[in-house]
Amino acid sequence: MRGFSWLLVGVAVLGLALAPGLALARAGSSGGGGASMGSRGSRTYMAPPSTTTSPSGALPMQRSLTPQAPAPAPAMPGTRQAPGMAPGSSFLSGLMGGLIGAGIGGLLFGHGFFGGMHGGMGFLGLLIQVFIVVMVVRWIWRRLMTRSVVAGPAAMAREVPAGIGPMPMDRGSAGGSNNGAAGPAVAIGAADYGAFEQTLQKVQEAWSRQDLAALQTLATPEMVGYFAEQLADQASRGVRNSVSGVRLLQGDLAESWSEEGRDYATVAMRYTLVDVTRDAAGRVVEGNPERPVEVVEYWTFLRARGGHWLLSAIQQAR
Repeated sequence: MRGFSWLLVGVAVLGLALAPGLALARAGSSGGGGASMGSRGSRTYMAPPSTTTSPSGALPMQRSLTPQAPAPAPAMPGTRQAPGMAPGSSFLSGLMGGLIGAGIGGLLFGHGFFGGMHGGMGFLGLLIQVFIVVMVVRWIWRRLMTRSVVAGPAAMAREVPAGIGPMPMDRGSAGGSNNGAAGPAVAIGAADYGAFEQTLQKVQEAWSRQDLAALQTLATPEMVGYFAEQLADQASRGVRNSVSGVRLLQGDLAESWSEEGRDYATVAMRYTLVDVTRDAAGRVVEGNPERPVEVVEYWTFLRARGGHWLLSAIQQAR
């Protein structure tokens, strides 16, 4: 038991140590180091539909200023859920956090994972251990049941063709798709696709120049804030990332909608670019200046009525 407890602590410490590095890998090459970030209005935490360009769909949003409303899990038929004990509730989260924190404190002081909770009260400590096991099993069971309930409608939604043809091939088509989560669909035409491709090019160019003023004309303040944070991290590490040769290969519309006076469009894009990071002496520390890499991402754009499109979110394809 002691060996397993130390293993848990080691995994937790390793995860904390690696988190910043993982978040900043390939900074700028894919609009945020391989992370999914930004806001998509009321659909921020809803996965955009899969498309021909990205058949596997998109990864969930990892960073966003849009608050995520808690969704209570449906209760099992014939059961009654006690107040404050729902999955994700503050009571259960606080209780589990306190118990786990006490266990880690016991490990740090040499008493074992559960020694920090019960000390000399062996019987009470045993009850607490049993309680933790029961609550963890109940939580896992409810999560599995919730996923099974949600998976049915999501699977059917993926069977419905979404979007229109490849963007570079068929800009003359107009259309839109809507998941029913917000307002009416927005018609997307050739001029819009041209604006999306230009924004892709200009964002990458401004990133390579570290030109925040230019980025402010191309993206929302939230996205500009993420870019500024990554550029500052580069400066602190004495490196600089630059991309060149951006070439859009294929793109299609995943969904478009309107809400609160704004139009949104999420587009799956597959493109190539040369992605290189150099140190202060100009030596290549990551990437190959002679070999382009291929990227597939979902870019979401928004515009005010009568305004131009701005980049508001980037999600990585699965």
